[in-house]
Amino acid sequence: MPAPLVIQEFDGTSWIGLVPFRMAGVMVRGMPDLPWISAFPELNVRLYVEHEGKPGVWFISLDATNPLAVWAARRYFHLPYYRADISIEHQQDSVRYHSSRRAEGPVLDMRYRPISAPYESRPGTLDHFLTERYCLYAQAPDGSLYRCDVHHHPWPLQKAEAEIGTNSYLAGQGVAVSGPPALLHFAGCLDVVVWNPTAVRA
Repeated sequence: MPAPLVIQEFDGTSWIGLVPFRMAGVMVRGMPDLPWISAFPELNVRLYVEHEGKPGVWFISLDATNPLAVWAARRYFHLPYYRADISIEHQQDSVRYHSSRRAEGPVLDMRYRPISAPYESRPGTLDHFLTERYCLYAQAPDGSLYRCDVHHHPWPLQKAEAEIGTNSYLAGQGVAVSGPPALLHFAGCLDVVVWNPTAVRA
């Protein structure tokens, strides 16, 4: 993570988020929604950071199946995207998710499901700290730091449970994990708008 960014903590603890999901309706404003290009599964690993008092997200990695999305995100948003083979299978009340980065990369294999009704996080809570973030930071190859502002309604969160068979996505970062996740959230759907990157002061 570049030095100008500061890792945020909640009650003295920093967090790493592992977020499996499916993108849909991805498009440049004014362009049509194209089925193969506009919808694909994705997986991101992220930290919670701030710059000059502006909280946001720093992505350690992002994996996606769509080669065009991977290329465009690396080229225009300076994000560390990788090609992966990802499958999402809905099984009654749960979701089976499997991601394997190409070229013998990390693997995630898990099953998860929501176990509560949707709710909206309250300011000052850990749920709010982790989910209500309205920008992401990225670093260009020349070292320049950029911020992309985003907009969305509050997340319709649900408590969740998961069975994780394999997770090697954090091992490459020198982070060893064992046992169940400290916290799990589920969200059915959320519309997000992303603005173009803008340079920020280092």
